Amino acid sequence: MSFCAVPLLPITEIARNCGVPEQYLIPYGREVAKVDLQMIQPDAKQGKLVLVSAITPTPLGEGKTVTTIGLSQGLNFIGHKAIACIRQPSLGPVFGVKGGAAGGGKAQVLPMEKLNLHLTGDIHAITAAHDLASAALDARLYHEEHLGEEFTAQTQLPRLNIDKNRIVWKRVIDHNDRALRRIKVGVGGGVNGVEREDGFEISAASELMAILALASDLQDMRQRIGRIILAYDTQGNPVTAEKLEVAGAMTVLLKEAINPNLMQTAEQTPVLIHAGPFANIAHGNSSVLADKVGLQLADYVVTEAGFGSDMGMEKFFNIKYRQTGVAPSCVVLVATVRSLKSNSGRFNIKPGQALPAEVTQCNVELLAEGSANLGWHIQNAKSYGLPVIVAINRFPYDHDEELGFVKQYALEHGACACEISDAFTQGGAGTQALARHVVAACAQDNAVILPYVDNMPLAEKIQTMAKKYGARQANLSAQAEQNLAEIQQLKLDHLPLCMVKTPLSISADPNLKNVPTDFDVEITRLQLSAGAGFIRVYAGNVMTMPGLGTLPAYRQIDIDAAGNIVGLH
Repeated sequence: MSFCAVPLLPITEIARNCGVPEQYLIPYGREVAKVDLQMIQPDAKQGKLVLVSAITPTPLGEGKTVTTIGLSQGLNFIGHKAIACIRQPSLGPVFGVKGGAAGGGKAQVLPMEKLNLHLTGDIHAITAAHDLASAALDARLYHEEHLGEEFTAQTQLPRLNIDKNRIVWKRVIDHNDRALRRIKVGVGGGVNGVEREDGFEISAASELMAILALASDLQDMRQRIGRIILAYDTQGNPVTAEKLEVAGAMTVLLKEAINPNLMQTAEQTPVLIHAGPFANIAHGNSSVLADKVGLQLADYVVTEAGFGSDMGMEKFFNIKYRQTGVAPSCVVLVATVRSLKSNSGRFNIKPGQALPAEVTQCNVELLAEGSANLGWHIQNAKSYGLPVIVAINRFPYDHDEELGFVKQYALEHGACACEISDAFTQGGAGTQALARHVVAACAQDNAVILPYVDNMPLAEKIQTMAKKYGARQANLSAQAEQNLAEIQQLKLDHLPLCMVKTPLSISADPNLKNVPTDFDVEITRLQLSAGAGFIRVYAGNVMTMPGLGTLPAYRQIDIDAAGNIVGLH
């Protein structure tokens, strides 16, 4: 249930307090609203953007959302006007093991059950639009095969000659369902369609989710959707949503979803929640439009990037910043004592299992073994040209001696400041020292430095990013080499890279902890996200349709006699 002791203001009051005019507010009940994009004024005064990232996390997460929410509250606590921007949670982890993504304690979005469940239906709209394209694709494949040479005469449409073995647009659903990873559609043939191999991904993995997060307005979203490559024809040419004539209808289904959602924290700080792209196969950040709304309304906008600095933060700069020119003023890196001990490589921490005793006991020697990971992430963040502040997310079992060690280590290895965050237990009051360091860092005059330019040869971009992780080199498979040549032939090799790899290591091997050395990155394939505007570079197998474990969270979720949701976390 929600943090019941906290009084919630009507969302109309939250909007009024943060400066959203009434005519631009689209209420969804008393506690949630959308903000109409029409309120964005390009020439309006802009606040400062603060990007929250992390060191290499454990599978349990290290509290980036708690820190993001808590820092926005802390900035308000010391007298500034701040807004948080976060991604919308998927139902997959909510009903799986990880749970929701509302933050926690005194640093969470409320009502958390609304955020973690349907909210305003944006993810369902993405699912519907995505699967409309799938249905249209299979329908066209069937009708062209069924009518043969008569197809054009009967329909006045050109034949697309879709290669059923080169359809790259899988279906999506917003649940963890391993049984749908590989399926057959059109089983039996005939009126059932063309029989072929297919599969499902979770809705957050849809390119439409990435597009929603990157679009600058409704027409930009429409153009991006038209560029999506759904399949290839028998001659190897792309079959786009525009060619299939489904792009317009897909956009119509997303007409309302493009407006960011407004909620509040436990301290009535405004929060914009919009889009939820994966941080491995996409860019792992909330939407450009939410940022723009927030920057127009507040002195400081605190936004969160998925996983570590080698994942969501890297993609913020290489994808989101390249496309928008909206730059953060500083980076906040979240670290925990438990994640640094985990990075020693001694443990295999898994969700649902108790932490090893050594993780909760005071052990500075063990902590020191994993601290190089913190040093690497500080330097990685600094390489993009911005000041870096480390926030140590305190857990109840942390020891003062260990916290002091981490703070000293961070300062000695390049952080301009390091503070303990007590956001979970104290809310904004527990991040006020961190907030003051953020204000000081944002006052500096810095410029973003990118690791490669757009026109760098594609193969060289891949080598540049692999070496940034500390690899000797990237090795491209025969499939990857073929994909690279195809992308060059389409003249789309200028697009930025989205490195698809594990979040559990700086390398592409989840078993290599801390700061790996003497390794190569194996590139298995490349895939275009032409609508979103990036190239996915696969370094290993990344699961885009999770499965439910033996003890899923849905077992604890229910509703009581008064209609209150219980067991949701």
